[in-house]
Amino acid sequence: MATVVKKIKLQILGGKATPAPPVGTALGPAGVNIGQFVTQFNAATQDKQGTIIPIELSVYDDRSFTFIMKNPPASRLILKAVGLEKGSSKAKEEKVGIITKAQIATIVAEKMPDMNASSAEAAGRTIAGTARSMGIDVKG
Repeated sequence: MATVVKKIKLQILGGKATPAPPVGTALGPAGVNIGQFVTQFNAATQDKQGTIIPIELSVYDDRSFTFIMKNPPASRLILKAVGLEKGSSKAKEEKVGIITKAQIATIVAEKMPDMNASSAEAAGRTIAGTARSMGIDVKG
């Protein structure tokens, strides 16, 4: 049985991994076949084009690897729900949008497996806090 010798965390655009940095520079020193990883990742994320996908890659002593895909970061899901490119640079003074409790509930449903919240209510408060820190008001 192969043992894990290295764990690597990356965030890559779905369906758009290339051997160029940051992928190549992270995987090269670990001895991973970069072309093989790029092919597998792009095939697995074909339906998530343009969405940032966090992955956890486990490299084994025989230079084989496995990877687990996570859900996109909460901030990306919030921006997508509100229809913005980016949040406010001055979150306290400058509000850039409004997110509803229903939109937060949808994000929680998608993100819950990756969160360390004990309940959906707690996860909702976390997502609402992230939205507020991005200059997005939470309503209704």
